[in-house]
Amino acid sequence: MSYADQLFIETCQKILNQGVWQKDKVRAVWEDGKPALCKKTFAVVNRYDLEAEFPILTLRKVPLKNCIDELLWIWQKKSNKVSELASGIWDAWEMADGTIGKAYGYQLGKKTRYSDGEYDQVDRLIKDIKENPESRRLICHMYAIEDLPEMALYPCAYSMTFQVADGKLNALLNQRSQDMLVANGWNVTQYSILVHMLAIECGLQVGELVHVIADAHIYDRHIDIVEDLIKRETYPAPKLRINPEVTSFYDFKPEDFTLEDYVHGPQIKNIPVAI
Repeated sequence: MSYADQLFIETCQKILNQGVWQKDKVRAVWEDGKPALCKKTFAVVNRYDLEAEFPILTLRKVPLKNCIDELLWIWQKKSNKVSELASGIWDAWEMADGTIGKAYGYQLGKKTRYSDGEYDQVDRLIKDIKENPESRRLICHMYAIEDLPEMALYPCAYSMTFQVADGKLNALLNQRSQDMLVANGWNVTQYSILVHMLAIECGLQVGELVHVIADAHIYDRHIDIVEDLIKRETYPAPKLRINPEVTSFYDFKPEDFTLEDYVHGPQIKNIPVAI
């Protein structure tokens, strides 16, 4: 069993067996307008050793290229335009101007004046990792209070904190909320890729990805699906292969990442998504 599968199964079992039902004042709704009730737990902390394993689920297929495409849309292109994203995962939140408002990529692309020049968050992060790797201020943050009213959706995965130690890049992903069935495998995969990209850019090895989820939940219409999913056969983790000719953070494309020996269970189709 891959460690990613193990942590996913353990987290889902904790929610199913010990979680609390949220039934009142529910914001999210299903496509038919009915409230999306959920069972939830607080403050999940999962740790992934990226040097030992690439943490992608084998219980079902995780679409690697689509995960990376959204990651690059946010962190590399720093975009909020829905038309610039290959998949349709943000279509439901598209605003009249064709964007998701001042969310995600918009925040990472905002420039701030420092004593040594103007930088957006990503460029400043890369500069600081390279020039001051012992810093305890290696942070990118997207939960900008002043811009929340102009976001189609408040950021779920809202900050990354990095640490360089023993030649390795470690990262902590903070997430305020996570739909375990729809998003967990997706987010773990793409932020693991982000750590690899930054490590290559900065001449480091990958270390740990620590994933902190404040509100980890399983929606009512996902309960049966999750119960069946976590009973499936699991497989060893695949090997991540990265195009060795690409060394710049801004040159990476989805096709530069492939998985070797990725054996997985069947995909689950037509999963209802709470909006």
